[in-house]
Amino acid sequence: MKATSLDEIRQSTKFQPSIWGDYFLAYHSDNTEISIAEQEELERQKEMVRKLVAQNQEDLVHKLELFDAIQRLGVLYHFEKEIDEFLQNIHNNYVMHNSKDSDLRTIALRFRLLRQQGYNVPCDVFSKFIDNEGNFTKSIEDDVEGMQNLYEAAHLGQHGEEILDRAIEFCSSRLQMKSAVNSLSKHVTEALRMPIRKTLTRLGARKFISLYGEDVKHNEILLNFAKLDFNIVQKMHQRELSDVTRWWKAIDVVNIMPYARDRIVECYFWIVGVYFEPQYSKSRTKLTKITALASIIDDTYEYATLDELQLLTDAIQSWDVNNALEDSPPHIKMCYKTLLSTYAEIEEEMEKEGASYQVQYAKEEMKKLCGAYFEEAKWLYNSYIPTFEEYMKVSFVSSGYIMMSTSSLVGMGNHLVSKDDFDWITSEPLIVRASLVICRLMDDLVGDEYEQKPSSVHCYMKQYGVSEGEARDELRRQVKNAWKDMNEECLEPRSASMPILMRIFNLACVISLLYGDDDCYSDPNKCKDWVNLVLVEKVTI
Repeated sequence: MKATSLDEIRQSTKFQPSIWGDYFLAYHSDNTEISIAEQEELERQKEMVRKLVAQNQEDLVHKLELFDAIQRLGVLYHFEKEIDEFLQNIHNNYVMHNSKDSDLRTIALRFRLLRQQGYNVPCDVFSKFIDNEGNFTKSIEDDVEGMQNLYEAAHLGQHGEEILDRAIEFCSSRLQMKSAVNSLSKHVTEALRMPIRKTLTRLGARKFISLYGEDVKHNEILLNFAKLDFNIVQKMHQRELSDVTRWWKAIDVVNIMPYARDRIVECYFWIVGVYFEPQYSKSRTKLTKITALASIIDDTYEYATLDELQLLTDAIQSWDVNNALEDSPPHIKMCYKTLLSTYAEIEEEMEKEGASYQVQYAKEEMKKLCGAYFEEAKWLYNSYIPTFEEYMKVSFVSSGYIMMSTSSLVGMGNHLVSKDDFDWITSEPLIVRASLVICRLMDDLVGDEYEQKPSSVHCYMKQYGVSEGEARDELRRQVKNAWKDMNEECLEPRSASMPILMRIFNLACVISLLYGDDDCYSDPNKCKDWVNLVLVEKVTI
């Protein structure tokens, strides 16, 4: 069959307009200023929490609960050193195998916190809850809190840890069954919807603040600090998004590229999921701009003619600032012009920090991304269905996640990131490849409505002669395995520092949220509530 006509391709997908418009332009330096009084109050409350953390609490469970709450409330970045020292002590001095008197909840909580910190503690601590037939004992079925904690812990599993695989299946089925007849706690409901391991820190914190406040055992000092910190950081995010929105408006996407997704707010929300902390402000802004550009370039490669795309691809590969593509259509010219000017701006900033080399890595990955987009455009115009392996090789790159992983390190600070780290991340280590699998396959599993080009589902069906349902089941299995790869890569001994690994891990978590059940990026209404919670609504103090 010959290629679909250009007009049919151009009319087949019409993305919804932005639902935010100029909304975030209203946030400016005056109404997002963090006052001296707010800063002083934050420091005062922070010291109160620090004293809680430093207390010699003999009740281990209490201390574990406190540190778990600190993480889930999104304020861990204030106390990383203290919590790392505590967990290191737990790991070094506490023999988990001798915890026969501990209950399921405590064992699971300790296991999860240690694995989150990178300690490769054994999963056979849960074997005491297995009967002679290899099943979980009936006695834990009435322990809703214990099952919930086991369910959360099991999401940090590695390959070959069958007990954790069974724990997820057992706990989710029992908890869902109980929810049909009982009013389970909101904690359990939220866990079944999105386990802590895959939750975006900022969105999770916004939800957990409310849940924690309803817990009779909550610590008022910690809760008040978390609320104040959330609102102060939110002001910073609002100001950044206002600046990025102003940059986006200047590109005039709506008029010059009406075919493209106008999603600057959703892009920023995406990157807040990668790093929300104040110290990453510069990196967050840079990566938002780069991601937004990749989004409109992606849409351009599904809209323009092959001749137009050949010109654009050649220009990007040469990266010639003297080539203005003057004879090209406005959408091609604007793509290229904005790409070069944005990277030039970032490079100028990084030169001041003595790290302009970082932008070269980011630039090379953008070139590869556009090359992959062009390869897919040729598939589309020639009605070509590649083999599954051929598809994955190209679409790994076109997912954008190698480019985003590399670019996420730009501007994080010379004390955190070195040239060796850029060499490592661009060599596509296992954690990056696993992130690519999660991104590409989860996108394909829900994105058919918006895509004209071949997807992994179609390629797998054709190559292996299986039904769509069988193909989808296989791809979901591959996604599950990729999460285990991610978990393994975050355990000691690690191939990179935790701040770098967590950028890659968080990128996968964003995909898990935005493409879990639907394409919530292409349809902005489906992520509106999340944007509201994180970037609009203050926490009531």
